[in-house]
Amino acid sequence: MRIIAWNVNGLRACVRKGFLGWLSESEASVVGVQELRARPDQLTEETLAPDGYTSDFFPAQRPGYSGVGLYFQDPPDELITTMGVEEYDVEGRMQLARWGKLWVANVYFPNGSGKNRDNSRIPYKLNFYQRLFDMLEEKRANGEPVLVMGDFNTAHRDIDLARPKQNKATSGFRPEEREELERWIANGWTDTFRHSYPDKSEIYSWWSNRKGVRERNVGWRIDYVLASQGALPFLKDAFILTDVMGSDHCPIGIELDPKIRG
Repeated sequence: MRIIAWNVNGLRACVRKGFLGWLSESEASVVGVQELRARPDQLTEETLAPDGYTSDFFPAQRPGYSGVGLYFQDPPDELITTMGVEEYDVEGRMQLARWGKLWVANVYFPNGSGKNRDNSRIPYKLNFYQRLFDMLEEKRANGEPVLVMGDFNTAHRDIDLARPKQNKATSGFRPEEREELERWIANGWTDTFRHSYPDKSEIYSWWSNRKGVRERNVGWRIDYVLASQGALPFLKDAFILTDVMGSDHCPIGIELDPKIRG
């Protein structure tokens, strides 16, 4: 069972750059996309229902902003989009779907930098992290298989970005953001890529759009699939598809034993 997450940085733009062709060849059972920047009524029929997939989208209320979506070969048994907090729900940041026993959260975590790059949104970001943690805690503690995937907008350790020393004060690598991600890991969540490849360096999932940055691989690993203890025994592999273009992020994902669905 292959599950993939991709911040497409505008689904309509990504479709123009080959998203649907990539999807048809992805062999994924589930693909979660983040940063839709579109409402479903702005998408083509082919984008809404590509061959072999159906979809569900949760856009932000603000036009051209945020939003998440799921493509799936089999429809989920249950799908939740509300976090029970209006300031998060209006930004279209989370879908929680269940296939059998498996829960998958497709999430676009907030960026903390703020409009003026003054780190003013860090409190909002950290509160969002904590609200989602609390939503999933009972499932995790009960041993249910749960995955949290998407753009976390945080690099965990120095190995996860090309220039850690220069970015200590930058949102996405500030101590309080890293500490919150570490809190998840200390409380039973596993970074599936780092679990599979503990020392693999210079592999990232996001690059600035500035000229030459991606070519020089000056990137950040800020996209993850976290697994609960109940999901981890079914993990077969994790991957980052750095050669896939179409966004400033690349797809990331995992291979699972399909028995995880029960």
